[in-house]
Order: sequence, then C-alpha cells, then structure tokens
Amino acid sequence: MLWVDDIIRKSLDREPLTYDEACCLYDNAPLETLAQAADTLRCDSVPNPDVVTWQIDRNVNTTNVCTSGCLFCNFHCKPHQTEKHYITTLEQYDEKIARLFELGGDQLLLQGGMHPKLGIEFYENLFRELKSRYPRLRLHALGAPEVAHIAKISGLTTQQTLERLVAAGLDSLPGAGAEILVPRVRRIISPAKPSVEEWITVMHQAHMMNLPTSATMMYGHIETPHERMEHLIRIRDLQAAVPERNYGFIAFIPWIFRSTGTRLEAQGVVSHFSALEYIRIIAISRLVLNNIRNIQASWLTVGKQTAQIALHSGANDFGSIMIEENVVSSAGANNHFDAEGIQQAIREAGFIPRLRDQLYNLL
Repeated sequence: MLWVDDIIRKSLDREPLTYDEACCLYDNAPLETLAQAADTLRCDSVPNPDVVTWQIDRNVNTTNVCTSGCLFCNFHCKPHQTEKHYITTLEQYDEKIARLFELGGDQLLLQGGMHPKLGIEFYENLFRELKSRYPRLRLHALGAPEVAHIAKISGLTTQQTLERLVAAGLDSLPGAGAEILVPRVRRIISPAKPSVEEWITVMHQAHMMNLPTSATMMYGHIETPHERMEHLIRIRDLQAAVPERNYGFIAFIPWIFRSTGTRLEAQGVVSHFSALEYIRIIAISRLVLNNIRNIQASWLTVGKQTAQIALHSGANDFGSIMIEENVVSSAGANNHFDAEGIQQAIREAGFIPRLRDQLYNLL
C-alpha cells in the first residue's frame, strides 16, 4: 500500500517517483501538503529562493498554414484556405524585432504551423538572414513536431534537420507540441501531428547535441488525471537521459486548455478552469520532475492571482511578458502584462523579480 507521507519524503530526497506513486500523490495528497512539499523542493533547487525570474521575448508566427488539424487550435488555417494564408515577411520581422529591442528583449519565440511547402531551406535562409541583420538576436524557435515535419518533407533525418537548423542560427528549442504525451490522447486531439515517440526522439536528439530545450503540458481537455502523470514521468525520464553538463530541459511549463471556438468545444469538450487544480498540477510537477530546475507559472492562461499562488507551490519563474501571442489567446486566454506589471505581480507575491534570458542567466 502506498502512503502519501512516504512518497513525499521520497520526493524531497530527490528520488524519482514511480508512475503509481505520482498517481497516488495526485489522487490522495491534500493540496496544502503538496504545495508545502513543492515549495520546500523549490527552495532547495534554485540558487536564490527569494528571487522569481521573468523574461522579455516576442512571439512571432512564421506562418499560419498547418496540416496537423489539431482540434484545440483556432489559429491555423488549412493549405486550401488561400484567402487566410500568410508567411511573415522580412519587413514584418524588422518591425517586430525593432519593437522587441525597444522593450529590452533579445529573443524571438518563433513558431508557426506544419506548412507543406516550407522545408529546411526556408528555415535555414530565414534564420541566417535574421542573425545577419540582428547578431544579438536569440532564436527560440520551432518545436519538436515542426522539426519532425521539416525533416519529413525535406527528405532528412531529424538529426540532420536539427544540425542544419543550429548551424543556421537556432539557439534553443521550445517544448511546444507536447500537449499530453500519451498516444491515446494524441490520436484524438492531434491526429495528423507527429507522434509521441517522434516528439521524444527530437527532444532526445536535441539533448545529445546540447541544444537547450523546454518542456510543456497542455491539460484540461480529454486526458485523464493519470495520463497527466504519465506525461510527467515521460518528461522526467527523458531528462534523466541527458548527458552530464548538457542543458536538457531548462524549464517545464504546464498550462490549461482554453476551448473558446475550438473544434473540441464543438464536440462538447469545454475547459473548466480550477485554480486549485492548477496549483495541484504545479506542485506535482515540482515533485515528479526532480531533475528540472525551473517550473514556470503560466499567468497567460490562469491569470495573475493564481500564478502568484503557484510561486508558493513549486513554481520559480513567471514567464515572459509575451509580446504578441496568438495561439492561446485565440482560444480565450486574455491576460496581459507589461514589464512593470509583471515585476509588480512578483513583488506582490513576496518575491524579488529578476530579468533573465532563455538560459535562466540573470540580466
């Protein structure tokens, strides 16, 4: 029989929890117990427990054309919807990057869709041109499904694709496209997207190359609570395979599914936000992901107050002011922060705000 206190002690000793132990905590542990344990582990994991980090970056979508047909996404359009198509132009990048630098940021979170005609040469040319124009710009770009897609249509392996993207200027790889890393869930909500195993393969290869990455989880749709635990265990085990001194997953970011206007909503799958459930997710993430230092509170999807509570429940990062976010916002997430607002929110929660870069170096 599994006992909550024994599992908590095991997690505080940084021993990896089993799937059954993670499920037991999720099902049975009082939220206050989870939050206190997660906060203790946070304090032991970060260089300064009084500091909460934040970032200035800008989301830019390379294109809105996507063949994956994810049921949770309002942003994409299909290849035949030519009246809605766009590919961001260099002139538009110039305008967006100028504003990013003006606000004190230096990174583009550059993502788009799985465009059937944009192969490796397109991204190589784009990355090289952006780095030529803006040498100090950092490209936190694409995601594992996009890398797998680019490889497929370019006749390359994912390893070759990553190597060419890095040579062209890719600095780090976002955790996008994970959703829930369980095949049953993926077959339903993202039937045409690269598989769970392909996501894991791309990330493992990135880790072997010492390309920094992040990991995510979008919860609150068709998955079960125990499938969330399966997702966390997969992330934890993938991180455990990272060679010593390589970056691996620098951060983990869970966020809640927003259903407004999505095809999942049309099928009766409606998001029901619970602050208590989100805090449980944050705390469990800290306890299960014993080998990932940074847990980010997703203020964009849960709002200021819930994100502040998360900082006392295992999270140590408040994310970015997110200049120009389109995908989650198009499904009903309408929270916003500027640089002063995000710092004030961190202070109100009782912490010292510190600006960081993508590698969590303090600026």
